[in-house]
Amino acid sequence: MRYPWHLLTAFLLIVTCNTMAQEIMSSKFGKGLINFTAKDSSYSFKFATRIQSLYTSQWDYPENGNLRRGNSNMLVRRARLKFSGFAYSPKLEYKIELGLSNSDISGASEYTGNAPRYILDAVIFWNFYQNFELWLGQTKLPGNRERVISSANMQTVDRSLVNSRFNVDRETGVQLRHFFYAGDNVLFREAISLSQGEGRNVTTGNIGGHHIVARAEVLPFGDFNAYSGADLEREPSPKLAVGASYSFNNDAVRSNSVSGRYLITNDGFHQTDITTYFLDLMFKYRGLNVMAEAAKRTADDPVAVHGDGSPTGNVVLVGDGINVQAGYVFKNNYEIVGRYTGIDLDNQYINRGIEKQYTLGLSKYIVGHKLKVQTDLSYNDFDNNTDDGLMYRLQVDIHF
Repeated sequence: MRYPWHLLTAFLLIVTCNTMAQEIMSSKFGKGLINFTAKDSSYSFKFATRIQSLYTSQWDYPENGNLRRGNSNMLVRRARLKFSGFAYSPKLEYKIELGLSNSDISGASEYTGNAPRYILDAVIFWNFYQNFELWLGQTKLPGNRERVISSANMQTVDRSLVNSRFNVDRETGVQLRHFFYAGDNVLFREAISLSQGEGRNVTTGNIGGHHIVARAEVLPFGDFNAYSGADLEREPSPKLAVGASYSFNNDAVRSNSVSGRYLITNDGFHQTDITTYFLDLMFKYRGLNVMAEAAKRTADDPVAVHGDGSPTGNVVLVGDGINVQAGYVFKNNYEIVGRYTGIDLDNQYINRGIEKQYTLGLSKYIVGHKLKVQTDLSYNDFDNNTDDGLMYRLQVDIHF
């Protein structure tokens, strides 16, 4: 697979030359490599890059209690280019994020034009009236909090199993967002989105129906950084955010609603309505951070069948899960975090049953989330026993 390095190099050269005619704003580490505003204030441009390197080691731990079959892996988990700013007016903003690592661009198929999925975000934000904002393009949907939190701002090495089984990820579509205050401190946020329903970078048109996601959130003690793990700000007073999301994917054709396998049959696609519910919270106070999420997914016809009624072997992942994690940031910017994740997949449709994961992690924030080292140790306790075992991870994240 060839990366378009020549295009990226040419682009950066043009941008660098162009900055000579602009008012370059002062910056520092973590605030972008290039950051400037045009002399006439007609647009702004910020360019940043990010690297995340991960080491993983795993061992099976069967019922006899003996560790065995250890394996390890080193990879570039994420390598990304980020562009943002405003155009014409500060009320018209944009964001582009490109992924270059194999894990970022994997998933190519005939439905994505058999091309690498470089584009993560390509979206316009238009603050068209007071507290109303319209989003147009491809970006994260207003689903569960853990998914919306950037992978650069997590307090653990990676997201939980609840997120990997149930999240609604990114899609191309339109979103309407709004916020308002009740009294002096109580903040309410609402969002609704309409998208294609088959995930990001799809080029073949709409196979199934459409995907609607709605979210509401209340912050009873005022605004705070509710979409970032760890209380690096050491909030002097208690802060809380409670949110709920609802996802309805009409005539969905993928096993995880907007991701997973296509439910292909011998005469087309197996289509079924998939509904996903999320409930989550974030609490921060004086270095303490608590985040919890619950998810539930149902489907009208979870088992994909051919025209003659025989099963294809593909099913929709239905069931529910819960994730609870808590961490404390010490004054030296070390953080200890613990996490419990429980998944209960409907064993009637898939031989998975209950999955439990216990994680203990340690992070060192050198420059906040912009430069950090994270490590954790997890124990998997799954009903099928074949995936029981220990997993150790070490990760370094640098974000210019």
